[in-house]
Amino acid sequence: MNVYDEAHSLATAIKDSNEFKEFDRMRLEVEKDDEISKMLGDLQKLQLEVQTAQIQGEQIDPSVIGQIQSLGTMLSTKPNAAEYMKAEAAFSIMMNDVFQIIGEAVGMH
Repeated sequence: MNVYDEAHSLATAIKDSNEFKEFDRMRLEVEKDDEISKMLGDLQKLQLEVQTAQIQGEQIDPSVIGQIQSLGTMLSTKPNAAEYMKAEAAFSIMMNDVFQIIGEAVGMH
């Protein structure tokens, strides 16, 4: 068994999954809308800022949390954005499960 061949098979299986296909479809759809794309980009930047602060053990600015909540609320009222976020979450859950399975197999979890 060649690990690299198996990795390529896994990559193909991921690309063929319903989770990835829906995520990719919605990603392409929201890229057509500049307003939604900008809002999603802003949301992702703010979420990364919070994650970075958490990792570094820093205090999280409450105004950043408020901005995240506000953007999330605005995006949830836009059907394409809401569908994109749902598809992104489903794909993320699947990928986390895959990483967990691999980690457990090699004793890293």
